Amino acid sequence: MRQRRVPSLLAAFLTIISLSYSCVNDVDKVNAFFEKKLGVDEARNIESYMSQAGKMKAKLTAPLMLRYQDTLPRVEFPNTLHVDFYTDSTHAIESQVDAHYGKYIETQNKVFLRDSVRVFNVQGDTLHCQELWWDQTSGKFTTDKPVRIYRKDLILFGEGLSAPQDFKTFEIYHPTNSIIRVPAGQFGD
Repeated sequence: MRQRRVPSLLAAFLTIISLSYSCVNDVDKVNAFFEKKLGVDEARNIESYMSQAGKMKAKLTAPLMLRYQDTLPRVEFPNTLHVDFYTDSTHAIESQVDAHYGKYIETQNKVFLRDSVRVFNVQGDTLHCQELWWDQTSGKFTTDKPVRIYRKDLILFGEGLSAPQDFKTFEIYHPTNSIIRVPAGQFGD
């Protein structure tokens, strides 16, 4: 009877060991199985219009748009974008924006612009900066980065800015003493 028990104990032990080895998984394969696949939509030669209360507010044009559908839904414009902002009463352009890169965060109604950002209005005032946020809800531009503003007769420098999207007024958070007066007819940006 003792001889019978040893083989059954040995068989049970071998079965447990073989089962434990068969349950070992490759960590990379498990991670790949559970990894969320990112959905990316791509569109070219974009022309998009934004309206509020039946009035056209803006027109965006861009050569490439990428829409990411993951934990932070967003739309990116990696190869430049241009936006025309319109007045309330007519379809006249009141200000324009150019940037080499833009990202629209859908859940926040905010647009992040970077790389050679330029905002200008119909009076000829022009803002140059490297990074700028546009809040669609408040209709304001903001940045905490260095700014340079060209007006008809002077150039203003500073760090940080807040301005309405029509760019008729602006506030520089930390203006520098570097103001350059430009003689009439010699203005250039």
